[in-house]
Amino acid sequence: MNSLRKKSLENLFNKQPRLFQNDEKYSSLFASNVFTQSTLEDYVNKEAFYQIAHAVNKGSKINRNLADQIAASLKAWALSKGVTHYTHWFQPLTGGTAEKHDAFFDLHASGKPMENFDGSQLVQQEPDASSFPSGGIRNTFEARGYTAWDPTSPAFILGKTLCIPTIFVSYTGEALDYKTPLLKSIQSLDNAATDICKYFDKNVTKVNATLGWEQEYFLVDKSLAASRPDLTITGRTLLGHQPSKGQQLDDHYFGSIPPRVIAYMQELEYEAIQLGIPLKTRHNEVAPGQFELAPVYEEANLSVDHNSLVMDLMRKVASKHDFIVLFHEKPFEGINGSGKHNNWSLSTNTGINLLSPGKTPMSNLQFLTFFINTIAAVLSHEALMRASIASASNDNRLGSNEAPPAILSVFIGKQLTAVLEDLENVSKGKLSPEEKTDLKLNVIGKIPEILLDNTDRNRTSPFAFTGNKFEFRAVGSKSNCAKSITVLNAAVAQQLEKFGKEVEALIDKKEMKKDDAIFNALRDNLKGIKNILFEGDGYSEEWKKKAKERGLSYNQNTPQALTAFVSKKSIALFEQTKVLSDREANARYIVDLKEYIMRIQIESRTLGDIARNHIIPTGIKYQNILIQNVNGLKEIYGSDFKKLADVQIKIIERISGHIEEINKGIFKMVEIRKQLNEINDEFLKASAYCDKVLPYLVDIRYHCDKLELVVDDNLWPLAKYRELLFCR
Repeated sequence: MNSLRKKSLENLFNKQPRLFQNDEKYSSLFASNVFTQSTLEDYVNKEAFYQIAHAVNKGSKINRNLADQIAASLKAWALSKGVTHYTHWFQPLTGGTAEKHDAFFDLHASGKPMENFDGSQLVQQEPDASSFPSGGIRNTFEARGYTAWDPTSPAFILGKTLCIPTIFVSYTGEALDYKTPLLKSIQSLDNAATDICKYFDKNVTKVNATLGWEQEYFLVDKSLAASRPDLTITGRTLLGHQPSKGQQLDDHYFGSIPPRVIAYMQELEYEAIQLGIPLKTRHNEVAPGQFELAPVYEEANLSVDHNSLVMDLMRKVASKHDFIVLFHEKPFEGINGSGKHNNWSLSTNTGINLLSPGKTPMSNLQFLTFFINTIAAVLSHEALMRASIASASNDNRLGSNEAPPAILSVFIGKQLTAVLEDLENVSKGKLSPEEKTDLKLNVIGKIPEILLDNTDRNRTSPFAFTGNKFEFRAVGSKSNCAKSITVLNAAVAQQLEKFGKEVEALIDKKEMKKDDAIFNALRDNLKGIKNILFEGDGYSEEWKKKAKERGLSYNQNTPQALTAFVSKKSIALFEQTKVLSDREANARYIVDLKEYIMRIQIESRTLGDIARNHIIPTGIKYQNILIQNVNGLKEIYGSDFKKLADVQIKIIERISGHIEEINKGIFKMVEIRKQLNEINDEFLKASAYCDKVLPYLVDIRYHCDKLELVVDDNLWPLAKYRELLFCR
């Protein structure tokens, strides 16, 4: 281990990072490697450009001739930048990104070399789909799958390859990725939200879901991580005793960024800004070795692409700086885990944030309409929202060290709670002029002033309103943003459609004016949403009891949580909004259950290997040293040696005890795995792995960690927490 530590320090600044030069600015390099609309405008005529812009903005189909023009433009632009290959870049259900590179190089029928790339190659490709998760949508021998160009997300250059964002579907048309249902949810939400906006502004013709993610992560020295099979295989430490100093002094949070880390961050920003990823914020997070970055908010589809891209970029840049990046939600026991806070809002083509109060009562009524309906949507599908962030790794994080609990609740602050109570107390039916004036001036008119002081953030709230957006804080750091945003979009779309029907019914049947109908519909929705509003400590036992009384679900583990994904209510939501078919939803359910099982299998096998091949031999080796010491004392002092060797003998016995428990635990764990692997039902198998295998991971770890405290530091084969956590 000492040689690894020395190598780590020697390599600290060996590699020269690519950084901004003195005369370079973010703005001058931004999106320089992205085929933006302004770049396209330089390559095609005006008529073609307007046709493409209309297709992107309105979702109309792009014909073959137009596709050929775009392909020719892309090829010319890419070749001018030294690009040699192109790929359809997609996001399969593995959680990462996928790409198959093809060269522009081709041979003419005459044998003459040429660069070739046309509309057919741009619009559609046929990668082998047999090795991607499908949840039973297609058999292994049915390998065919299709990637299809997503023109709403611009192509970009990564290295020497032109990357074209695409969806990924099966031969029969079912979605095999995260992007396809996300795009459908965005369209469904756009339709429903635009209809509601018409009550307030006839000029609104489009509503975009916007997303600003906050990506938390750990950096660990590459050389030290190489000594940890658990880190390299599972992304987290399966054993390791907590250091004497962790995060208890709160001295890392927002502290001075270490020089080696800032060098990494600067190169990451340099690369990201050229790819159009608008990184804005960087800082130390709470735990030592933990950091965060965040971009400017963007349209949700583009933002999801950028998050997937930046995670890939982070790994590559970190390697150049002799780091590895850990996106696991709980890589270290006893300190904060990592989340990916999804800040979600809605914006119109007229430039209005629908979750931001305005300066007039009418704009504030619009704000309340979308604010209340979003909360109602979350309440209606709180179990599904929990399912959307469920994973084996996120289970380790939720409910501890400032991470939100597994119970979905919404935090809005005391002041906005008071506003909703005042609105609920409005008399039912048509409002008198006096009542309407009082409501608009004294309740709704004061919202901007209220929000100025409503800056408190409940760190234990999974879904919190933070001024002009909702922050979904329970999302795991390595999760694809699309998974949770798709569910949220669909839920809000369904609720807005329902709300619109309620308003229209009041206008038609009770002959109410538009304002009266909106007030009454909002008032009726307020009664239900109280059940999910919570301002207190989400960790408390009192809240668990209260949540149960309110009818909220409490699914502590992934197998329990995932059942909501295929409930009748969820399937109805997906089908109504045309986001997923019943078959596609069930496929995702099976994919997630299988991944859960495999993650625990891998962790179980890895811990067993480390314990038997590293920990037990090291314990025995140190035992032998102590035994030699005891024998030496016996030779020197004869029968008096026992008193002198008492401490050593106790340590020898303690080591034997821990070794015995480790070996016994591994044997039982392996036998249990063999039994569980005979179960054919994925839900029962995942539940059994959760209940019967995970406890062994905890028990074996306990005894390994106790040995770490006893065995000579020079003998211990794995880098310890005190070395891994503190970046130098």
